Amino acid sequence: MDESRTVSDNVIELRGIGKSFPGVRALAGVDFTVRRGEIHALVGKNGAGKSTLMHVLTGIYPADEGEILVRGERVDPMTPARARQAGIVLVAQHAKFVPGLSIAENIFVGEWPRWRGGFVDWGQLYRKAQDRLDQVGLDLDVRRKAEGLSVAERQMVDIARALFADASVVILDEPTAPLPKHEVELLFRFVRRQRERGASFVYISHYLEEVFALADRVTIVRDGQVVGVHPVSAVTPRELIRAISGTDVERFRRTARATEGDAVLRIAGLSRPGAYEGVDLTLHAGEVVGLTGLEGCGNAALARGLFGLEPMGEGNVDLDGRLYWARQPGEALAQGVAYLPRDRHGLGIIGIRGVRENVALPILRRLSNRLGMIRGGEERRLVAGYVEALGIKTAGIDQPVELLSGGNQQKVVVAKLVATRPKVLLLDEPTQGVDVQAKVEILRIVDDLTTRGVAVGVVSDELSELLEICDRIVVFYRGRIASEFRRGESDWTHEAVLGVIEGGAVRDDVA
Repeated sequence: MDESRTVSDNVIELRGIGKSFPGVRALAGVDFTVRRGEIHALVGKNGAGKSTLMHVLTGIYPADEGEILVRGERVDPMTPARARQAGIVLVAQHAKFVPGLSIAENIFVGEWPRWRGGFVDWGQLYRKAQDRLDQVGLDLDVRRKAEGLSVAERQMVDIARALFADASVVILDEPTAPLPKHEVELLFRFVRRQRERGASFVYISHYLEEVFALADRVTIVRDGQVVGVHPVSAVTPRELIRAISGTDVERFRRTARATEGDAVLRIAGLSRPGAYEGVDLTLHAGEVVGLTGLEGCGNAALARGLFGLEPMGEGNVDLDGRLYWARQPGEALAQGVAYLPRDRHGLGIIGIRGVRENVALPILRRLSNRLGMIRGGEERRLVAGYVEALGIKTAGIDQPVELLSGGNQQKVVVAKLVATRPKVLLLDEPTQGVDVQAKVEILRIVDDLTTRGVAVGVVSDELSELLEICDRIVVFYRGRIASEFRRGESDWTHEAVLGVIEGGAVRDDVA
């Protein structure tokens, strides 16, 4: 990226943007620019103001102060319709498609070409759709059903749809959060190609390695203010982390336990066709066990099955020495098994409800008196305690969760699960989409639970994180447990675990 370019190259200019919500000053005098043909990363802690700034840019929130210029022309007021007309588009994490329709039908939904008699001209529809995908270098059969696309493919088609609608600035808010690792680079290559064609991108992410791999410039936001704008080549990861947090953030490392606690959850010969086969696994009190492998290897399916979101399959499962079976999440929670879902929006929170209601929901019976009335004082004290312990940034415990940042929403889900006092806690990508400080806070809470005897299983492909927080790492390969690694042994290394993940080599002790 040529840093000598002038202000005239700016496609977007935000000047002195301010925005407040009841009890919260979200943005204070923020300046932000996007140049033609650049990928501009926007980083900061959860609640720093990144998403609010983009909502102002796209007209979802009106700015309280400041001005927005698009190609040098002031737009006042900015509205969603004017943003679209100006070519500014926000691509959400979860692209919206009509599952039963083809890619072509989704691309032109509401605008299908028709014959004079009103019938759809399918030939023209498919030709136009294929031509458009070819123009952006996306090699997909437009006759494929949208429901058959991978998450990365859906995002790329969504970006393509925005470009077809003459979008010149595409905002990607945590685009890789729902993606398996092997699809991240696929998305990156596509974004780089569109950048070369002149499109501009605002890239919001907590994965700093992605910022260094993809972006040209980076703007750091802290507490609603811009604290730095740099060419990515001129800043180091440590400098960026310090700028984001305002201090040095130490990575969390769990201290290995001296002894192994009693067996809490015993799984013997558990199988479900198409998901996992012959799983033998024991989780002990006070330990953290990583469950990892390639996408679709069976680890995530096992966690969902144990929590009753999917059929558990055939085999034996004991919890504290008693037969365990859960056909639905309520039965799992009642027996002491809690689960943090990867999809926090679909399964973890009720967005229109407040923090208090979300955290208290699974324990209403415990908070109620003999007449079924909720003890409000106890409820509020409990929730306020979790808000403080997890550092949840909110205007108050009754603020709707949908108004919180993504990382703070994740903390609310963690608080809700911890409040159930589980015997077994299953976490599916628990630090996905949260900043480095929030990640430490969440992991410390998990570590504290183990001191109380909770058995924790962590489903993740963040291998470096698993090596820091786990006592054991169990690797799944094509539905089976291929190997197990223990902290303190000579093969407790990134290279050794990765070799099994990618190659499926089975060690003698688990063969």
